[in-house]
Amino acid sequence: MTSSYQQQLDAKVERISAQFAEFNPPSLEVFPSTEQNFRMRAEFRIWHTDDDMFYAMFERDDSQQKKVVRIDKFPIADQNINQLMPILLDKIKAVPVLATRLFEIDFLSTLKGEMLVTLIYHRKLEEDWEISARLLANQLNIKIIGRSRGQKVVLSDDYVVEELQVFDRTYAYKQIESSFTQPNAKVCQKMLEWACDVAAQSNQDLLELYCGNGNFTLPLSTKFNRVLATELAKSSVYAAQWNIEKNNIQNIQVARLSAEEFTQAYNGEREFRRLQEAEIDLSSYDFDTVFVDPPRAGIDDDTLKLLQRFKRIIYISCNPDTLYDNLQTLNLTHTITRFALFDQFPYTHHVESAVLLEKI
Repeated sequence: MTSSYQQQLDAKVERISAQFAEFNPPSLEVFPSTEQNFRMRAEFRIWHTDDDMFYAMFERDDSQQKKVVRIDKFPIADQNINQLMPILLDKIKAVPVLATRLFEIDFLSTLKGEMLVTLIYHRKLEEDWEISARLLANQLNIKIIGRSRGQKVVLSDDYVVEELQVFDRTYAYKQIESSFTQPNAKVCQKMLEWACDVAAQSNQDLLELYCGNGNFTLPLSTKFNRVLATELAKSSVYAAQWNIEKNNIQNIQVARLSAEEFTQAYNGEREFRRLQEAEIDLSSYDFDTVFVDPPRAGIDDDTLKLLQRFKRIIYISCNPDTLYDNLQTLNLTHTITRFALFDQFPYTHHVESAVLLEKI
């Protein structure tokens, strides 16, 4: 590692270790990132001048004014994104119908090289745009989506299929444009292996809240008799079900419920037609472990009370501050037996952390 990357990683380790010291966790397991080409997503504004256009980002100067920064290379992005950036822009510049009032370009790549590009405009997209965009997609062997206000033009697919290696098995994941996916695929693989490792092997069932597209669900299913995964967003539920079928996994059911709704259903406070329609019988499950990967806001109080009833809790967090707050409650009934840091976002203050909690 270079000294600059090691220094920023060391600072994160020191910060997280100090923040959680009061819980007396075991030694922190640290999973670094590669130093370059780790981001599988990148979004750029397109800045127009009288005779040119270029990729741009913005930074604030000392007076807090936005400053345009020209981007010709983006070393933290996937190598395939970097290779495509100049080629794509040169071809767009050569075709006025593609260049006119182009506002933003977003890239979504995969480890195996599949590429989805979203072109965002400040104008309505007509048939001549679609003809030219389709020709461009064929020339570059990429997928293209066009967007403007109230308009989305999908030329082929609105997704890519990522392949992630977890120990000796490869899993295929549909990743839909504009839906959440882990940005650092190589660190994501480390997170999936860590989760499977701490899950060990159980002859009981797993409950997963906030399952998204099934990122963790698929490999964790090998560690349990059955898995019930919950997710509220329809697009994520659809992707999770596609991923389950694509990977030929038979022991997962997905319930379209929020964490709060699942808590109400599990406690018998409300009945949900969505459970009946999906032929999910909560009483048939024998849970011993719950897996959670909540949004930055963390977990609500009622769901925390639900988690306290489980023998084991695997908690992945994108916000150490809300993890710390949630542990004030969970630490009353559980103790931390594994503790990890995943550097999903090098060169930023953001950090992904994880704990395994076991009932006292």
